[in-house]
Amino acid sequence: MATVLIADDESNLRKVLCTLLARDGHETIAVPGGEAALDCMKSGGVDILVTDLRMPGMDGLALLRNVRAIDPGVPVILITAHGSVDSAVNAMKEGAFDYITKPFDREELKLAVRKAAAVRVATQNRLQDTGDAQGRYQIIGQSPRMREIYAIIEKVAATPSTVLITGESGTGKELVATALHENSQRRTKPFIKVNCAAIPKDLMESEFFGYERGAFTGAVNSKPGRFELADGGTLFLDEIAEIPPAMQVKLLRALQESEFERVGGIRSMHVDVRVVAATNRDLAHEIAAGNFREDLFYRLNVVPVALPALRERHEDIPFLVQAFIEKYNKRLNKSVRGLTPEALTCLAAYHWPGNIRELENVIERTVLFSEGDAIDVRDLPEDLRGVDAKAANGRAAARLEPTLPAVEPGNASMKDIVRQATLEIERDLIQKALDETAGNVTRAATLLGISRKGLQNKMKDFGLRDPENKA
Repeated sequence: MATVLIADDESNLRKVLCTLLARDGHETIAVPGGEAALDCMKSGGVDILVTDLRMPGMDGLALLRNVRAIDPGVPVILITAHGSVDSAVNAMKEGAFDYITKPFDREELKLAVRKAAAVRVATQNRLQDTGDAQGRYQIIGQSPRMREIYAIIEKVAATPSTVLITGESGTGKELVATALHENSQRRTKPFIKVNCAAIPKDLMESEFFGYERGAFTGAVNSKPGRFELADGGTLFLDEIAEIPPAMQVKLLRALQESEFERVGGIRSMHVDVRVVAATNRDLAHEIAAGNFREDLFYRLNVVPVALPALRERHEDIPFLVQAFIEKYNKRLNKSVRGLTPEALTCLAAYHWPGNIRELENVIERTVLFSEGDAIDVRDLPEDLRGVDAKAANGRAAARLEPTLPAVEPGNASMKDIVRQATLEIERDLIQKALDETAGNVTRAATLLGISRKGLQNKMKDFGLRDPENKA
């Protein structure tokens, strides 16, 4: 079943909860307060947290916030007295899975834990597909846009069709090309990568097609080109828009006929190569400007894959951040556990012109200089802490009006900015989940990893629609 961590300052209640959940097949760990619970969470292995809302020291709400910074996927169930139901509802808005009121009904509690266990398993299965804990094909991300990319890879990888990957710099185009190769029948054959922007224009033909001895000064021996080296495998042509027009004609013939001649050669060479091309430029604009051949574009654009910018998939930022923290903890011999909710909100509000590459650089620098076990707002670079969060706050106020009060940038405190940006992110995630499930509240709640009751409360707050109209 699941490993359930129980945090409560009443020893008798801890014993009752342990016995009740153990009889239901769960493993239990009981601790007397929030600090001890947080230590257990940092050690890992916890699937569900059941905590009292009112505890001395770190209360249930503070524990919730810290747990979400360590592992956002752990469902948190709050136990609260009738007089603090409003506090529990507020906790639901901050990401709690469910709440149970005292004196609690045993069956209600067991049902809540079973639901949380099911959501935890479903979430882990979804994230661990193909062996990657945070995405698929060694690509990190679980947003709807990225799941569309995974679906394309799944359908196209085994085919010989040419693929054109477009997207801004730093969005992961090479990762997609690698996934296409490694999930095809060509995986045991060569995967040759060519950065077209790094090849001098007068050497591009010999790099692609090779040359014969004596073809030009310095050609003392024959040399195969990248097409020959990729025979039977995949050729990845990155920055394809950098190829000059004269070379585009020869590349088009090689793609159409699967044959070419080495520079200085007279014998046609036949190869079996699957071509994947990528560019960060707008090829339609390049065609209009006369810089790129239209017939070559159509030959390359058999299967288009458009990668979203990071600002268009900010729900993937927690997964990316955690992966980069783990990577640089090992490389830099550090022990950073995660980010505080406020720091994560700042990252989500930033516009990321350098996309994933920029995010990785920020995390590396932050982990390197971090002194604690959690990265806070003050640890982030200055340009991520203020201006962009305020801009995100203004966009949030405009989008959510009149449901949410607008925050004047000149008078907004950091707390107001973070709150508004967080609300924007929550609303976007809920709307995407509802769109994906055709408005089915139960399925959307499962997708988001929260309870149906919690989702209904959030929908009501955001004024999305009447949550009682859909199952």
